[in-house]
Amino acid sequence: MRIVSLIASATEIVCALGYESSLVGRSHECDFPPSVRSLPVLTQPRFDPVGTSREIDRRVKSLAVRSPARDALGVYEVFADKLRELHPTHIITQTQCDVCAVSLRDVEAAVREITDLDVRIVSLQPNSIENVWTDMLRTADALEDPAAGERLVESVRERIDAVASRSKSIGRRPRIAGIEWVDPLMAFGNWTPELIRLAGGECLFGIHGEHSPWMQFEQIVEADPDVIVIAPCGFDLARAREDVPLLAARPEWSRLRAARLGRVYVADGNQYFNRPGPRLVETVEILAEILHPEAFSFGHEGGGWERTGR
Repeated sequence: MRIVSLIASATEIVCALGYESSLVGRSHECDFPPSVRSLPVLTQPRFDPVGTSREIDRRVKSLAVRSPARDALGVYEVFADKLRELHPTHIITQTQCDVCAVSLRDVEAAVREITDLDVRIVSLQPNSIENVWTDMLRTADALEDPAAGERLVESVRERIDAVASRSKSIGRRPRIAGIEWVDPLMAFGNWTPELIRLAGGECLFGIHGEHSPWMQFEQIVEADPDVIVIAPCGFDLARAREDVPLLAARPEWSRLRAARLGRVYVADGNQYFNRPGPRLVETVEILAEILHPEAFSFGHEGGGWERTGR
């Protein structure tokens, strides 16, 4: 068995299932567990990922709008020549978001260039937390080890259920504005609203199972949340921290309840919030620490999240 994973969450799933030794290639974003970084890289973005949030958004949108209608180029490039060299038996990709990771269309286009490749393409679609569990089972089935998938789902759900049970007993549910992109503003969506509920909070924007919605700053002002969590898609803690001044510069910012109470946080959206794999467990734990610091302490502060001081 020779597995190529072209999405970071799938790489984590494959490893959690016990098949890291079968991985022969990865995407440019696959970086956990750290040992996978030695694998050959088969993808790269067709845009410059360095710049302001507004600049990155414009570059990605330009490619996403252009690709279907004009030149069939996606947001990411798959190296067909390297794929041919690795000769995988399985390729794991996704259909959830063409902007966030290599798409099924990108993979199919690359495979068409390799006439002698007999490969099984597994496409994941994690729109909700339930979909994430299904994707784990689907991956295990494709690897002909369904029992491993059942064990993984059971272990992940058990840890999340433990947090949910404890948070439910607290009673108080802080109202949280989750921000997935700062400029332009986008709220948490997909699986994250449900993770907030499980961690003991009330998600003010975004609907579980639906794509992350664009929003206006005035919506945050009107809602006046108890807590604000900023976890931009693809950004680590340091990069997320750079975008806080874009919000704090707003004249209404200092009057927001969350800002007045010092309850504005940044989190690692790249490793946790926006990566639908086994470490969604850690995302729930991070949210629980933020929402209910008096009841939860998993040790994620400083690594998975931090206070902004604003």
